[in-house]
Amino acid sequence: MALGKKVKDKTKKLIDSKHMLKGITLASFLESIIVPIPLEAVMVPLMQARRESLWKIALMATIGCVIGAIFGYALGYYLFDMIGQWLIDTFFSQDQFENVKQNMQSQGFWFVMTLGIAPIPFQVAMLAAGATKFSLPLFLLATVIARAIRYFGLAIVVYYAGDKAEQLIKRYKMKAVIVITLVVLLLWWLSNLIA
Repeated sequence: MALGKKVKDKTKKLIDSKHMLKGITLASFLESIIVPIPLEAVMVPLMQARRESLWKIALMATIGCVIGAIFGYALGYYLFDMIGQWLIDTFFSQDQFENVKQNMQSQGFWFVMTLGIAPIPFQVAMLAAGATKFSLPLFLLATVIARAIRYFGLAIVVYYAGDKAEQLIKRYKMKAVIVITLVVLLLWWLSNLIA
């Protein structure tokens, strides 16, 4: 309960701040590397209150996430040999990590896109991409597409639904995420048939 109140208070301060766009970029960066709160809890009320900056908010959230993704990728790339086993023991099982690693090596682009949209901690994709030395340009492309779908999707809902956006998102978020994830998985499957 206290966390929810803190988020609302911070969001109210951010709405009136002249540093609103920098604030959302920083919040997105932090959410992508630490996951303190779902960014939607801040973005939707902010977008509703600052509709004149709706698209800028979505853009800055995407940029913040991409910067965080580069940071996470670098951690996986440069530090995995030192701290990798500790990360696996702390956050995953060895089997889970081996599965992620195998998916990164065989289908990295689609794997990153799916994790970028699905309600799964994106840190898994960032660290796995870096640890497996997956192509940085492909990783960034998949990250930009996935997060743009997420953040600009929120902006579109706010643009059309206005003050009812928050209620609609709460009501249909999981259904929308499932549908979008299924579409990405279908495209992934089709790309395997064509390749």
